[in-house]
Amino acid sequence: MSKRSILLMLDSDEQSSVFDRVVAIDSGAEVLFAHDNVRPDQVQTLVHGCIFTRSPKDLAKTAIFVGGSNVEQAEALLAEVHRSMIPDYGLQVSTMLDANGCNTTAAAAIRMAGSHLNLAETTALVLGGTGPVGARVALILAREGAKVCLGSRSLSKAQSIAKVIGHKIGNQGTCPTPLEIGSEDSLLEASKGCSLIVACGAAGARFTAVQKMAALGGIRVLIDLNGVPPLGLEGVEPLDKAKEKFGVLCYGALGVGGFKIKLHRACLASLFEKNSLKLEAAEIYDLAKTLHI
Repeated sequence: MSKRSILLMLDSDEQSSVFDRVVAIDSGAEVLFAHDNVRPDQVQTLVHGCIFTRSPKDLAKTAIFVGGSNVEQAEALLAEVHRSMIPDYGLQVSTMLDANGCNTTAAAAIRMAGSHLNLAETTALVLGGTGPVGARVALILAREGAKVCLGSRSLSKAQSIAKVIGHKIGNQGTCPTPLEIGSEDSLLEASKGCSLIVACGAAGARFTAVQKMAALGGIRVLIDLNGVPPLGLEGVEPLDKAKEKFGVLCYGALGVGGFKIKLHRACLASLFEKNSLKLEAAEIYDLAKTLHI
């Protein structure tokens, strides 16, 4: 008898995400075990419940998704998930991390940018580059060979994130350049020579207006991933999708969001194809490149 596909969802929040559960159902998961308030010390028991109840040949039909609103806590849970498996004996299941949509959002945004630009020849500025989404946007761009400037109000934070990214990509890309951006003037100066700007600031973080950036010349694509007013880049509307404004192609949060959902579903569906996938930012972007926008 064929086994039903089971998705174990681990969430550190008080209530597990309804959004993630709906997308999981739409992706083909037949059974959901959604656990909230999960702590790292509880993970091993949950993982062992997955890997010891089915034979290794059936474990492709079990997978683990780690979500929640706190990315750092989710990363700690994922680390425990991987430590709790026994791959030498085939006792492992595929995993995906997408806390607060950080990985699928970043991958979707860069997939959009890559439909207009040769990323390996692109100079990009990532605003809010020390946040969860911004750091992943920078990681993906650097891995693709882009020259990345990592903008933040805190130079020390930008330097720390750039170092982490450099370690992750090794010789496979170019380490980002950390920049302190504390004013509109410093932002516009940093934008000179860039063909791609991605705004990943927290809700309420405002950077500048599209018209001012377009006036610099050379910028081809602007992406604002903040869908909560006030918008990060004044003039980029949430529903914009490759909409030309002042000679620049603009994407808003919802303009990226449709493909982000498509990507999220595809990632979850792929978890049930084998029992050894580990989907984080880089792997999710690799899958994004195979999907039609």
